[in-house]
Amino acid sequence: MFVSARGSVLGLLYWQWRLTTVFVISGALVAAAHQLLHLHWFTLPTTPVLVVGGALAIFVSFRTNSAYDRWWEGRKLWGQLVNSSRHFADQVVTYVGRGAPVDDLQRALVLRHAAYVHALRCALRQQDLTADEDLRRLLPADELAAFAARSNPTHALLERQHRELAALERAGRLTGHQLELLDQTVRVLLDVQGGCERIKKTPIPRGYGFIANRLILAYGLLFPISLTEELGWVIIPINVLVSLSFALISEAGRVLEDPFTMFYNGLPLSQLSRMIEVNLREVIGDDDLPEIPQPTADGVLM
Repeated sequence: MFVSARGSVLGLLYWQWRLTTVFVISGALVAAAHQLLHLHWFTLPTTPVLVVGGALAIFVSFRTNSAYDRWWEGRKLWGQLVNSSRHFADQVVTYVGRGAPVDDLQRALVLRHAAYVHALRCALRQQDLTADEDLRRLLPADELAAFAARSNPTHALLERQHRELAALERAGRLTGHQLELLDQTVRVLLDVQGGCERIKKTPIPRGYGFIANRLILAYGLLFPISLTEELGWVIIPINVLVSLSFALISEAGRVLEDPFTMFYNGLPLSQLSRMIEVNLREVIGDDDLPEIPQPTADGVLM
């Protein structure tokens, strides 16, 4: 995710160089037809351009607003994951330990939950769990391979946690009420995971993007025809400025559509998952903590 306000106009033009080229050529051809060939009949009334511009504004704004809603929902879900993870670790230490020093079983529950958070990050980014350094550090190789082989490794991790908690209740280390409270926390985690999977697997209908892109192209071709009589050669930069503005807003909606991507506008899941791990390990008294990622020199936080 970009956390810096730095940027350049040239960078934006290079990012959309194909459309920029189309808008420059369309404006130049129309201006040349009027200024050099004196084809003054080659013009359009402004009404068609206004109609196309209005339709374009509707499609672009809908797509961008819908994409931002998905991005913001993803951020809220991960905020809920942060809070629920801290609560789970506190419950494990308080309920299972009953004031005693943290034992190996409590450590295993807390570290497995940290692994669950990293596994959810990998699943949302479609990364290989067995190659992730955080998971390899937190889980034994055979256990990690077993979870990775499941159709839904993150659910398998929560399922294992559920079984461990039920075993603790049967062994008398948890009361029935404490198990119920822990079960409520696990259900919240499942809801968070389900919400993230829903966003990941349900894209915005492709028709909106298709129509918006075609309207942007049509607008970039029609706009100079309607105004070149008044603006002359100035229509070239004006066409690029106006048409590319629509294109960039539409593109912003496209990159926000998947909030979990590794692209520059994706949520900083690496930073969030590592922060959760550090918080959980502090609860069980660990001192050798991993470093939380910081923004790069380019202002990107992963």
